[in-house]
Amino acid sequence: MIQFGPDAVTPVETQNGQCMNCHLADTGFAWHGSSHDDNTVACADCHTVHIERDPVLARATQSEVCFDCHQQQRTESFKPYAHPVRQGKMACTDCHNTHGETTDRLLARSDVNSTCYDCHAELRGPYLWEHAPVAEDCANCHNPHGSNQPGMLTMRAPMLCQSCHSQAGHPSLPQDAGGLPGNLPSQFLLGQSCMNCHEQVHGSNHPSGSRLMR
Repeated sequence: MIQFGPDAVTPVETQNGQCMNCHLADTGFAWHGSSHDDNTVACADCHTVHIERDPVLARATQSEVCFDCHQQQRTESFKPYAHPVRQGKMACTDCHNTHGETTDRLLARSDVNSTCYDCHAELRGPYLWEHAPVAEDCANCHNPHGSNQPGMLTMRAPMLCQSCHSQAGHPSLPQDAGGLPGNLPSQFLLGQSCMNCHEQVHGSNHPSGSRLMR
């Protein structure tokens, strides 16, 4: 008799093969060789079949099933700024295809940006003046699973901005009335920091927006 679940003695390949007899179309060709398949995850590790409602198929309870293995993402979801996954307003499968994809990190779309634009369409562009790291990968600046910084940024400005842009000669440094570094923070470190002036950080369509200031 085939056994299912984490304590089963039946090999994972045999367990999954039994499920695939009916659910092959649900998993698709990309399951084989995916990160879940490579880590010998059984269907029964995520799915509970002998109950009325499978928790992993419900938006409100899906994340707790995923967090059983993905502990780092669970921790990040408790940070002050995070997507509303724990609140049941989003599910892991809004961004990830758990049954396997041909993309990195089992993304639902072809890349990170296309996945983000499913919800954040207003930032899609195209822009006359692009911000290079934004066009490359949203994760250059944002941690999608949660952050201690507003906007789920990986670090606060101006440190985030200065990880790419030289700080030499720029007023984002603390200065005193004489223009020298002082003990009190300058106005350029308050509020939105660099974004006090460069507010169009995702890109600008203004003819004079080459510095992303309008």
